[in-house]
Amino acid sequence: MSGVRDRNESAWLIPARPDRNHGLQPGMRRFDDDDEVDVVIVGCGAGGSTLLQRLARAGWRVVALDAGPFWDPERDWVSDEAGSHHLYWTEPRLITGDDPVPLGSNNSGRGVGGSMIHYAGYTPRFHPSDFRTLSTDGVGADWPLAYEDLKPYYQDIEEELPVAGQDWPWGDPHSYPQNPHPVSGNGEMFMRGARACGITAKVGPVAISNGRFGNRPHCIYRGFCLQGCKVNAKASPLITHIPDALAHGAEVRANAMVTRVAVDDVSGRATGVHYVKDGVEHVQRARMVAVAGYSIETPRLLLNSASARFPDGLCNNQDQVGRYLMVQGAPQTAGRFDEEVRMWKAPPPEVSTEQFYETDPTKPYKRGFSVQTVSPLPITWSEHVAAQGYWGAALREYMSDYPHWACLGALCEFLPQPGNRVTLADAKDQHGLPVAQFSYSQCENDRQLLDAAQKVMEGILHAAGADEVMTVKRNAHLVGGARMAADEHDGVVDGDCRTFAVPNLLVTDGSVLPTQGSANPALTIMAVAARAADRLLAGARAGVDR
Repeated sequence: MSGVRDRNESAWLIPARPDRNHGLQPGMRRFDDDDEVDVVIVGCGAGGSTLLQRLARAGWRVVALDAGPFWDPERDWVSDEAGSHHLYWTEPRLITGDDPVPLGSNNSGRGVGGSMIHYAGYTPRFHPSDFRTLSTDGVGADWPLAYEDLKPYYQDIEEELPVAGQDWPWGDPHSYPQNPHPVSGNGEMFMRGARACGITAKVGPVAISNGRFGNRPHCIYRGFCLQGCKVNAKASPLITHIPDALAHGAEVRANAMVTRVAVDDVSGRATGVHYVKDGVEHVQRARMVAVAGYSIETPRLLLNSASARFPDGLCNNQDQVGRYLMVQGAPQTAGRFDEEVRMWKAPPPEVSTEQFYETDPTKPYKRGFSVQTVSPLPITWSEHVAAQGYWGAALREYMSDYPHWACLGALCEFLPQPGNRVTLADAKDQHGLPVAQFSYSQCENDRQLLDAAQKVMEGILHAAGADEVMTVKRNAHLVGGARMAADEHDGVVDGDCRTFAVPNLLVTDGSVLPTQGSANPALTIMAVAARAADRLLAGARAGVDR
């Protein structure tokens, strides 16, 4: 692990005791608003934190602003579903369209670390085919970069998190830095059913330490990954990148809500950001700005940053801001077994198959889906059961039978469509800013993928011995809204995450992804941000004006 430590010492910087997680925070460097920092970053999740750490280690003066708190795992997180809603972004938003997408616990985060605080820890790579779906399959979009451009960054981030799993045979076959975790009852049921169906399934990949890593301990299999990992075994930027950033002179300014990007209307360059902290309005000056607020708040911020030069919203000259926002279809299928499964006794994702990931020419739909174990806790399980129409005595009976159920979840690659977008609503938030309105409608290809994934999951569980199955259709993960493209007519940023309209403004979060594959997006978001940092640093070394 010496190579990891040479580029990111976070795991060795956090105190060994989780109740002292933020030993670096009291002595953190603090910039004044009037200090012209090299880069001010909006958002401290997967993309923002990775960019912050990379630039700080290179000696740049950087500050990241986040609307939420600087979390303390021991104090702020609890092993309780109902007590964990403060981890989600719950500010008002409007949802519309033929298939409106509920927003909250499975697709948005709040505070330093972003949604990776409450993600399940599952970190697969995108496949090489994901970067050229339009050319290869006639759907979606081609990226302005290739898988090979991200491959070294995938490898670096996998080591820094670190990721545990079996050798991976799909996409670009590869191995992981840590061995796979033991498999629980839920994973055993998946593997039993997969074998019976002739489906290859593998353990991992999860960004959950399988053994001590620096000062971080081994996973204790408490099963509350979605409520924040109190022991620091599950990776999130809060512990994997923020400590190293602080040690190299970066500032993280929490509870600072950015309201607009400041742009000089004469030069067309970004000059900093307006933000509100403790009820007081501020302006942080900067030579460059990077927006990393994710797929709802990033388009909203750009649209709310309209000016005389950008009357329809910042970087929205071609009406691209907010468009092509995607979710993944994420149906979940549960199966009942005579023996106890106790699916909660492990990290929710353990075992997965990507056998159905690529386009199958024998099927009527394009692209595909993956399947992985999921382990809903009691409140989420009650929602799964209630969605079948059970209530009252029947619901209580299913709840008491909870230990006998196993559950699988699919991720279906829904396609980017221009009408699925974020715009500004008439309603205002507590700061007087228009809130985001997210309109979403599925296409026929999306619906066919949902049905196909459900049939596969039901088949696996029946083959494993389940005598009853039930499926709930849902969504997960947001990407798109400020996508990268070859030119400004098709997107908002280029392959280096620089906006076409403002040369010193970047977007470094999941909103830049042109397609989403059937993989959880966190690893790819971090890899894209790490590459963007390298491109910035290379440009600076070559004398390119920031």
